[in-house]
Amino acid sequence: MRFVIPSAVLLALAIPVPAIAQTDPARTTVQALDDGLIAIMKAKGTVRSRATAIGPVIDRAFDLPLMTRLAIGAGWTTTSPADQQALVAAFRRMTIAQYATNFDSWSGERFAIAPQIEARGGDRLVRTTLAAPGKADIPISYRLRASGGNWKIIDVFYRNSISQIATRRSDFAAIMAKGGAKALVAHLDRLAAKGDF
Repeated sequence: MRFVIPSAVLLALAIPVPAIAQTDPARTTVQALDDGLIAIMKAKGTVRSRATAIGPVIDRAFDLPLMTRLAIGAGWTTTSPADQQALVAAFRRMTIAQYATNFDSWSGERFAIAPQIEARGGDRLVRTTLAAPGKADIPISYRLRASGGNWKIIDVFYRNSISQIATRRSDFAAIMAKGGAKALVAHLDRLAAKGDF
């Protein structure tokens, strides 16, 4: 069967059209994180060297102040600005240490991002899979929210289960109730130091 294309259509196809960006900005954020994690795995090194390398990637990918506030919950509003800053800094140290500890060496691992980016209210959900030769795939999903013109991660769902923020909120609330912000900062620093996540 032959198709005859009208000359007007051929002319329209010949006119250059500006390229339309096909990549969702939320996907771009997750891709940059995935690339950073693969890079530190391939570099190996020490926990400290991996933390130094992945720190700037974490800062660009995650909305750490919002994640800290969400993880603390209602206690955040009654916390002084100085203690809030200390909590965000401790949450950052813990997050960086978590990734530097868990992504320590490379043996063919790769990330695959699902093509469909899901809308969740004003947020977006990006689903990924971490594949390693000879091991079961690990699904990891990220919830992102627009912040300062960029899409940043505000929650992580490991194996598509309950959110890390929800899990931490109950732990953090109990520590805040007993010892306040300083006790929680000390707890986060202990987690960062021993890599117990």
